[in-house]
Amino acid sequence: MGGSKRILLVDDDAPLRQSLAEQLADEYECVEADNGANGLAAAKQGMFELVLLDVGLPDIDGREVCRKLRAAGVACPIIMLTGAAAESDTIAGLDAGANDYVAKPFRLGELMARIRVQLRQHEASEDAVFAIGPYSFQPGRKLLVDASAKKKVRLTEKEAAILRFLYRAGEQPVTRETLLGEVWGYNAGVNTHTLETHIYRLRQKMERDPANAVILVTAAGGYRLAR
Repeated sequence: MGGSKRILLVDDDAPLRQSLAEQLADEYECVEADNGANGLAAAKQGMFELVLLDVGLPDIDGREVCRKLRAAGVACPIIMLTGAAAESDTIAGLDAGANDYVAKPFRLGELMARIRVQLRQHEASEDAVFAIGPYSFQPGRKLLVDASAKKKVRLTEKEAAILRFLYRAGEQPVTRETLLGEVWGYNAGVNTHTLETHIYRLRQKMERDPANAVILVTAAGGYRLAR
């Protein structure tokens, strides 16, 4: 998936933050912030699939940052990193809107597993929002929103399912047969013409020039989303 999902990492411990960012870089695109104010600014400027947020920040308590992120409409999972594993701290963080809590020092493998669980759960939720080209894609609402062009595109169930599966594949092309199997099920008795009709309709809705697609592109016997 190299770098297709974006994670915001907010921690003032520079060596830990940089080491974490390097280790996460194999699977995720990491944006770093060294304090709460910079973390909030970064979250308002870009879309992230997940936030890793230290509790003990120098300027604003991490739980307050979490509250402010939720108040600003950030719906993605937030995992708090804490030096204090007291139950009261955990409860306070979860009350502020965090999805999970990891006590320092932690093993990278454990953190990665927690990240994957949160991303999986969020992808299946009604609140999930993903960036596709100029759009924010809300699969739960079957909606594409281009805020800059003040444009909303309503999708059918199948169109949303196609985009969700292509998004999960990252930059890897997905063959027509795989898409048919995932979206319609192998026993549905549909052929690739049905899929191609749906792709055609999606391009009519999404692309500025549907005949020269730049978002939903044809590749290697199938399709992929351009990043």
